[in-house]
Amino acid sequence: MLCYTGRRRLSARNAALGSIMLCFLLSRNSVRVVAQVSRAGASLSRSFARSNPTCGEESDSVVTYTQLTSMLSSGDVQLFDVRNPDEYQAGYIADAVNTPLDTLEDSLKLAPQQFQEKFGVSAPGKYDDDIVFYCRTGKRSTSALGIAHQLGFCRARHFKGGYTEWEKQQGNKSARCQ
Repeated sequence: MLCYTGRRRLSARNAALGSIMLCFLLSRNSVRVVAQVSRAGASLSRSFARSNPTCGEESDSVVTYTQLTSMLSSGDVQLFDVRNPDEYQAGYIADAVNTPLDTLEDSLKLAPQQFQEKFGVSAPGKYDDDIVFYCRTGKRSTSALGIAHQLGFCRARHFKGGYTEWEKQQGNKSARCQ
């Protein structure tokens, strides 16, 4: 068997050696290319992770009193009160669903149908941007937010002032209306 490369005629033995060398060079270069692509991909994913906001960015996670009242009036909120049931019964923001902090993680892991049966509302979706947690002063809702973010509810937020601020603002609003 003869093999031609350009103008040169190679014997079968030389052709076989040439094929082996070519395969070796290609595989060696392929390994280099794969290694370089892998390094570039890792670098790209690290830079993407740094440039792309992740769960837990404080500035994007806080809802103000004004924002919450607007969300409530438009019906564009899934509001979760993470206080204990006795605190909830003593007073709560309208349309809030009581999901105590100590059961929140298990509650958010429920299948949608189970969530609906347990709480009487649709289960929040991981990409919903209208999920808001609140508690009395904002500490437990901050913890709730951390739990939600760990479970992938990255767009969830919390009402930092809690029910204490809500009552204060509602009292001020009532005083102004009289």
